[in-house]
Amino acid sequence: MNEEILIPLSFFAAIFGMVYLYYSTRNKERLALIEKGADASIFNLGKRTGSSWKVIVINLAFLLMGIGLGVLLANILDTYSGLDGDAIYPSMIFLMAGIGLYVGYTQTRKALND
Repeated sequence: MNEEILIPLSFFAAIFGMVYLYYSTRNKERLALIEKGADASIFNLGKRTGSSWKVIVINLAFLLMGIGLGVLLANILDTYSGLDGDAIYPSMIFLMAGIGLYVGYTQTRKALND
């Protein structure tokens, strides 16, 4: 058998196993609580009333803008400075992506509090 195919297969098998274990355990816990007579409203305690896709879109937008800005700044630094290009690109991409995630977090927190 090809060894190249074993890595993706084992990766997807591990992901499937974790998801299956999560949902089967959650189902067993809920069934046990229902059998003991617990109120079904406890399953909705952690859920938000607003739509969560807005949070994902805001954070993804700021992340992608940060990555794009990181590539642009890395290209400018690589062109106009004597710094090593192999170190500039990953460092600027990760730095600007982190800044983008932080800005997205603050904007999301501000949007949810309004």
